Amino acid sequence: MHTVLQIPDEADGGRADAVLAKLLEVSRSTVTPWFADGYFSMAGRPLGKSDRLSAGDKVTVDIPELRDPLAVVVEPVEGLKILLDDEHFVVIDKPVGVAAHPSPGWVGPTVVGGLAAAGYRISTSGAPERQGIVHRLDVGTSGAMVVAKTEHAYTQLKQAFKDRTVDKMYHAVVQGLPDPLRGTIDAPIGRHPSYDWRFAVLEGGRPSVTHYEVLEAFGKASLVEVHLETGRTHQIRVHFSALKHPCAGDLTYGAEAKLAAELGLTRQWLHARQLAFAHPGTGERVEVFSEYPQDLQYALDALQRGDV
Repeated sequence: MHTVLQIPDEADGGRADAVLAKLLEVSRSTVTPWFADGYFSMAGRPLGKSDRLSAGDKVTVDIPELRDPLAVVVEPVEGLKILLDDEHFVVIDKPVGVAAHPSPGWVGPTVVGGLAAAGYRISTSGAPERQGIVHRLDVGTSGAMVVAKTEHAYTQLKQAFKDRTVDKMYHAVVQGLPDPLRGTIDAPIGRHPSYDWRFAVLEGGRPSVTHYEVLEAFGKASLVEVHLETGRTHQIRVHFSALKHPCAGDLTYGAEAKLAAELGLTRQWLHARQLAFAHPGTGERVEVFSEYPQDLQYALDALQRGDV
């Protein structure tokens, strides 16, 4: 938005932040950072939030168009691969750094936007920014993810995830060696009381069940196969952190920075390896596998060679 505001008589002598907030019909807390960003100027010089304005002053306002946080940005997503394309659904290989759908606070690429850029037309009753999304992978987690194309598939797959009939199998490299080598973690998860962006095992949290089996042990770390019975946000990361075996590279949940650096990891070693579900049209079992991305394969190779 580019405009010039003339200060009215009743605002004579008022502070710039208070006056401009009122004229622009926004809160004072909204307008405050705009001064630091240089959106306001007068007579060719930046205006400070505590500057006093006089009646008749002309303030130039240059505010970038505010982006709708739920708008789908149609743009190709580098590394997004199609694992299975069916008339009812598409299974993708989601790269790290990509969100399932737009949300407040996220300005990066999304699965919804990437599929739209690739020519996919999704038609479901879901919210426009979540078209076809029946489950999600975290931004920092790669792997197999199914997206419904039609209303029928959307309904069927949503119900399948709700009924826990979808087999969601992950591979993770966790620090140390879990004991026992095969087990179930049944511990409720809720928002961390001190950190908004983290979750934790909490009394009174939502029921959360994770089944695991150690596939390979390397000393400093182990490759584990994980099957989720529930699908809480950060579930695998939180559960293994609670066991004192956080995912390698997962500094948010207590992983060692030194080991992460030795393995070349800049995110948690966690990958959605397989999805298996009943075909929404025929009822036949569908199984789709996703290969490890380059960064995770590099770390695993280093462990298998004994470099770490």
